[in-house]
Amino acid sequence: MAIPIPHRQLFIDGEWKEPNKKRIPVINPANETVIGDIPAATAEDVELAVEAARRAFYRNGGREWARASGATRAKYLRSIASKIRERTSELAKLEAIDSGKPLDETAWDLDDVASCFEYYADLAESLDEKQRAPVSVPLKTFKSYVIKEPIGVVGLITPWNYPLLMATWKVAPALAAGCTAVLKPSELASVTCLELGEVCKEVKLPPGVLNIITGLGSEAGAPLASNPLVDKIAFTGSTETGRKIMTAAAQLTKPISLELGGKSPLLVFDDVEIEKAVEWTIFGCFWTNGQICSATSRLLLQESFAKEFLERLVAWVKNIKVSDPLEEGCRLGPVVSEGQYEKMKKFISTARSEGATILSGGSRPKHLEKGYFIEPTIISDVSTSMQIWREEVFGPVLCVKTFRTEEEAIELANDSQYGLAGAVISKDLERCNRISEGIQAGIIWINCSQPCFCQAPWGGTKRSGFGRELGEWGFENYLSVKQVTEYVSDDQWGWYSSPSKL
Repeated sequence: MAIPIPHRQLFIDGEWKEPNKKRIPVINPANETVIGDIPAATAEDVELAVEAARRAFYRNGGREWARASGATRAKYLRSIASKIRERTSELAKLEAIDSGKPLDETAWDLDDVASCFEYYADLAESLDEKQRAPVSVPLKTFKSYVIKEPIGVVGLITPWNYPLLMATWKVAPALAAGCTAVLKPSELASVTCLELGEVCKEVKLPPGVLNIITGLGSEAGAPLASNPLVDKIAFTGSTETGRKIMTAAAQLTKPISLELGGKSPLLVFDDVEIEKAVEWTIFGCFWTNGQICSATSRLLLQESFAKEFLERLVAWVKNIKVSDPLEEGCRLGPVVSEGQYEKMKKFISTARSEGATILSGGSRPKHLEKGYFIEPTIISDVSTSMQIWREEVFGPVLCVKTFRTEEEAIELANDSQYGLAGAVISKDLERCNRISEGIQAGIIWINCSQPCFCQAPWGGTKRSGFGRELGEWGFENYLSVKQVTEYVSDDQWGWYSSPSKL
């Protein structure tokens, strides 16, 4: 049964507004058909959205939002969460046909969206208790304390692999902190982010607190990043685009936080239970159709049992159901777009030409004639200089190398420009802890891969970006710390000599 895509405009100043330019078709990646369209914002639309956010930040001296109590903002965040839960089934289906993710995954994501808004509602309330936190100073004649204030108007630029969830990772803490925001989701998957605008209308979020603009990166994202009235930019996406945003922000000395690409390692030692380790290996790379920045797509296997492990890995991978995301039991859907599909094919073709071996997959599934489907792919006989080993593929492709010693495994794991995540599977927990300390990454998983909780920090090192999202760390991203110091003595300061009285 066809699922209609709601016809939405740009969400600016609490109202739907037609864009100044065109609209962008929404293509279902499972069958390559146009199923709707989204508005394409221009620089003029971006300007309107930023101005609306700025008015909302300062309206009534900021008392309506920025200087309102955290408890006031928390009520709105909880109302948004409640509306999301009411619409989970509908929104999950919209996200599945928009992004290609299996329906079971999008339903899981939508539950996380609601939970994230609820979590930051709690932190908004806790901010009231922490205001004017005293600071111990050595002179009794002074009293110092700290005020945490919203940083201002923030621009939030988000990717297509977790459309509404990645947006929520930024929107929820920004609003909880008292910021006002302009959200620019990826043009490849914006449908559920636009529905967030309708949710905001339903809960009567004050106009301009959250504005949502869709469109191309060059026409909407770039003007948002370079707008002088935006006080901070938070971006999740490719390293290449992250560099451009850094350049734009540097011109205005504007703070940014970046969560960029990854090429994360998974180290598997020969003391594991093979079936458990194989399943985590698959989940770590093929979850979200392999389109996840933290994917543990570099598999490092201890040489002594690599042959046995790979045999079981191939068998498990061939058992993965690849289908339309709405089909029951789907575990791998299409990649998001034709551009991504062609990119996957080129990566795999280049790996073949460089001498790698395709152990499994590598092409379109025979039973699917339409859609941007790539079989889950395992590639062995790779060298550390190969493109497939060094560059982020962002698709269902797993590369394999072997190691002999723990030291060699850590060296291979760290031989990367990226440092977002890493994982180790072994029964030896002391070894796991050593490796956790040795791997250069912002996130480490032990005996698992990819679990993520909104209470724990998320972010990377090296070319995977800087700054942290989620948890209290994500909340602090949107707060500015102000020191207030008061002279409390009745005595005159007495540094200068007092002149004689006339």
